[in-house]
Amino acid sequence: METKQFKAESKRLLDMMINSIYTHKEIFLRELISNASDAIDKLYFKSLTDDKVGLSKDDFAVWITADKDSRTLKITDNGIGMTAEELENNLGTIASSGSLKFKTENKLAEDNQIIGQFGVGFYSAFMVAKKVTVITKAYGSDTAYRWESEGIDGYTVTEDEKKSTGTEIILELLDDTDDENYSEFLDTYRIKNLVSKYSDYIRFPIKMEVTHSRPVEMSDEDKEAGKTPEYEEYIEIETLNSMVPLWKKSKSELKEDDYKHFYTEKFYDYNEPLKYSHVVNEGVPSYNALLYIPSKAPFDFYSKEFEKGLQLYSNGVLIMDKCGDLLPDYFGFVRGLVDSEDLSLNISREMLQHDRQLKNIAKSIEKTISNELKKMLRNEREKYEEFWKAFGLQLKFGVYSGYGMNKDKLQDLLLFTSSQGKLVTLDEYVTAMPEEQKYIYYASGESIARIEQLPQTELVKDKGFEILYLTDNVDEFAIKMLMKYKEKEFRSVSADDLGIENTEKQEEIKAKEEENAGMLKVMADSLSGKVNKVILSQRLKSHPVCLSSEGEISLEMEKVLNTMPGNDNQVKAQRVLEINPEHEIFGKLKSASDNSEKLEKYAKLLYTQALLIEGMPIDNPVEFSNLICELM
Repeated sequence: METKQFKAESKRLLDMMINSIYTHKEIFLRELISNASDAIDKLYFKSLTDDKVGLSKDDFAVWITADKDSRTLKITDNGIGMTAEELENNLGTIASSGSLKFKTENKLAEDNQIIGQFGVGFYSAFMVAKKVTVITKAYGSDTAYRWESEGIDGYTVTEDEKKSTGTEIILELLDDTDDENYSEFLDTYRIKNLVSKYSDYIRFPIKMEVTHSRPVEMSDEDKEAGKTPEYEEYIEIETLNSMVPLWKKSKSELKEDDYKHFYTEKFYDYNEPLKYSHVVNEGVPSYNALLYIPSKAPFDFYSKEFEKGLQLYSNGVLIMDKCGDLLPDYFGFVRGLVDSEDLSLNISREMLQHDRQLKNIAKSIEKTISNELKKMLRNEREKYEEFWKAFGLQLKFGVYSGYGMNKDKLQDLLLFTSSQGKLVTLDEYVTAMPEEQKYIYYASGESIARIEQLPQTELVKDKGFEILYLTDNVDEFAIKMLMKYKEKEFRSVSADDLGIENTEKQEEIKAKEEENAGMLKVMADSLSGKVNKVILSQRLKSHPVCLSSEGEISLEMEKVLNTMPGNDNQVKAQRVLEINPEHEIFGKLKSASDNSEKLEKYAKLLYTQALLIEGMPIDNPVEFSNLICELM
């Protein structure tokens, strides 16, 4: 019996494919089941026009048989089978696909779910098997053939005996090693798990004889004697797959409960989804999708351990459990799946990253999610606010990341708590702005309660202008990235120019600063290295003092940046100490202007008070305590 050699390029491809194309060895079963499904599909297609086939759709099935004693795993189908020539062409030359040729030559077959199109999936069997045997008999042929191979050394093809049309693949599994447990693929539970994971939606039944045990019925005498019951084994034929994917069903035949039940079972979430979308895209790219927005964020969502991604299928066969390339990071909270006929099963995670069809699907998915969120914001405000509490932070990170490249996509989805005591969109804020208001005002702090008490908000509130409250670390960075919304600039209440100052008052304060220039210089010098300057404030009404900043780094940004791990060089805002010239403390300062030592103590005391108001750590608590006692 002559051993035939694979072509040189086929040897190289077989070696490369076994070691790199497939990330996980377990997918070999998915590949062989998909090939069996293709073979059945071809014969089923022929049965539509050929009465001699003698089989209806209900007669077709894939069978899996595991034998632990002989360490063999068998996958059998009653599909179209292969002739000797087809064995040579399909299994002798790697990457030659009979499925692709069949699909190309038979226009009527376009509606049939021919899965394998590239002809390399069969060879994944060598990742787990030391020997692969294929016994096949083609439809309409009287002769069966046996194809055998132990890998890249070659293969043999001989005549064999087989009663019925179809193909039987027998894998003699590799021996277990310290690193690999090949015996697991003979375990019934493991096989059922793999079929459920990868091939649950193959449209023909995948069957297996499963051995169960049950207690033998005992006589009354044995029961009374307290004898231990004996057990007998029995075999039950189980169908391992559900066959019909929910997303392939018509929307009209599905109810809301169907979608919710699918979500809680498929994604192991105890909570029903907040929103779902069933997408049927028949254009380019062609795909079906089920997209879900969870009602609550997973416990690890905002951690490095969280892995985003949608399940990716090709004609109902799972390619990847979490395909991160289908979702941008800012929509990483979305769960669900995508099923496309335009993707190959025989593709690795690395190859997917460069797949043009996948990129087109991802763009389409992103647009769908964005439209669904905008629709929810517009029509189901209460539900959207619930979503925002769970995942709003992710959208704000999306605005900030990538140097703001996605800000235009996300800005209309943002919500902010405002001084009006409610969540508002930027559009709602701008629409409600009085005609004379120039800027979108915001205030930053660790909580709404602390922001409410900030002295810097007094002047803006006194004008009746709304303020956006920024309480998340990323907020001010996102605002800085946005810069403006509908031609309205963002302006911090701590900015040196609020655009609402009274001109007459400005002149009055300027005159007071000139009059008290010496006093202010002594205070600034005593705080050298802590503040850039000490000025008289135009924004304060009832509070005696506050801190503001100049330049791009605000006080709140300073706090956030300095808490980041690995930031050894402490960032510092250009701080300005503002004194309220209408507060009685100003009179105390003036009275001490001829006593530089006392004035310096006042300056340190006021600066420390301003730090406390801002929620910032004070430099020297002991000194602060002593100053209070001394001045009392």
